[in-house]
Formats: sequence, structure tokens, C-alpha cells
Amino acid sequence: MSNPLERYHKLSLIDSLAKSYSYPLACKELSFLIRGAFIKLPKNLQSLIYQHIITAFHLLPEMQTSSAASAARLLAQAVEAALPKQKRNSVIVEYKKAMVVHKRRSKAHQEEKGSCQLPQDVLLHIFRFLDVQSLGSAGLVCRSWNVAADDEYLWQLQYTTFFGCPDNNSKPINDKDSEDDFASSSTPHVDWKEEFKKAYVGNSLGRNTCGRGYCKHCDTIVSFSTLRCTNDHGRNKNKQIKPLSINQIVKLIQMKT
Repeated sequence: MSNPLERYHKLSLIDSLAKSYSYPLACKELSFLIRGAFIKLPKNLQSLIYQHIITAFHLLPEMQTSSAASAARLLAQAVEAALPKQKRNSVIVEYKKAMVVHKRRSKAHQEEKGSCQLPQDVLLHIFRFLDVQSLGSAGLVCRSWNVAADDEYLWQLQYTTFFGCPDNNSKPINDKDSEDDFASSSTPHVDWKEEFKKAYVGNSLGRNTCGRGYCKHCDTIVSFSTLRCTNDHGRNKNKQIKPLSINQIVKLIQMKT
């Protein structure tokens, strides 16, 4: 089994922090790790997490959404609760600086006129590759992103990914389906976002997971929404993936070799 540092690297939090749609979730995962495990982790992993916290606050001004600011605030609260005094004080200084710049840039952004927007069909194509948490975060960025993120095509994709093909006569979606194919073959009266919400709330997957999964076969943390491990385990490789809650991720990171 890999050590805590290797398992933490597999979370790829630094990559998630750099993307506006995944920044809030990455901050949330960092917050839980700090509160639940920081003082118990090896010194080298503590140092790396500390650097990632600083990076998160440095990136905050680039994230022009209220959800990013809320996530950064949650991270700052975790820092105040769990980090040693010296590290805590230096990090909070960085957080306060970042919030000042974030508010200034947000105000300037709101005052801009005629800003360029991507066409809806381009947004729709991009959003089809997002997991459900990232899709929800993308919908908070601006009006045009919100419209694209509510598209029924995307929510049927999410429904099929999490719960399999629905029990009706609508055409299952796969990677070869195009947006045009979906528009001509789907069932118009089905509110896929609402159907997803109902199934997600009523299913243990929705209550207990955070968009992560664990492959027991190769000790790898993966994005559970894709239901795939990046390593090849043959025809049954997807059956190796088990959903994880954030608390389970914390425990997994703490496990010794």
C-alpha cells in the first residue's frame, strides 16, 4: 500500500485549485483534511499541505465567484482551528490579502460592459466532461454558465453515470452520442435535473460521497463520477471503484504503509 504522501498526491488538489469550477470542492477537501488529520500527518505531508493552502489563497483573486470566496473562508476557518500558531498566523495574513484583492476584482468585473461570452453550444460541449460537483459549481459563475449548466442533456449524462440507464424508453447516452443526437432522440417531458436530484437524495451515494472513489485493486483515489480507474484492470476494472466520503478520504490519507 502507498504511504500518506503518495495517497495525498493522488487527490490532485493542486490541479483542482487552479480551475474555477473545481476550486470550491478542492478547498472543502483541504479543510476536512486540516481539521481531521493535519497534526497526525508526517512532517513532509504537513509541509506540502501548508504550501497548498497558501496556493489556494494566492489563487482566490482569480476565482470571480461567491462560491470560491465561501470555500476560501471555510479553509481559513479550518486553518485557525487546526494549524500551529506560527503557521496559522502567516496563512491568515495571506487569506486576508487575497480577500481584499478578490473583492476589488469582483467589483471591477461587475462594472465591465460588453464582456465576451462563449457560445452556449461551446459551453455545453465543455460541461459534458465535468463531474456533478464541478457542474454545480460552474452554474454559479455567471448567467450564461448557469443556463448551460442546467441543460437537460448534461443532467441525463449525470443520471446515467451515477444510476445507470433510466427505466424508460429514452436512449442511453454514451461517449459516441453527440448533442444533436440527444436533441432528436431524448424524451422531452423528462426533467433530468429533477430526476437526478430525487435519485441522488434518496441514494446512499448522494448522502455519503464527495465525488471521489477508491480503487482497491491498485490503491488509487479517483473521481468517482467517472466510475473509472486510470489503471487498466481488465473488463471488471470499474467494479473495483468504491465511493468515498470526505471523512473516509481523511482516514485513508492517515493510513500508514
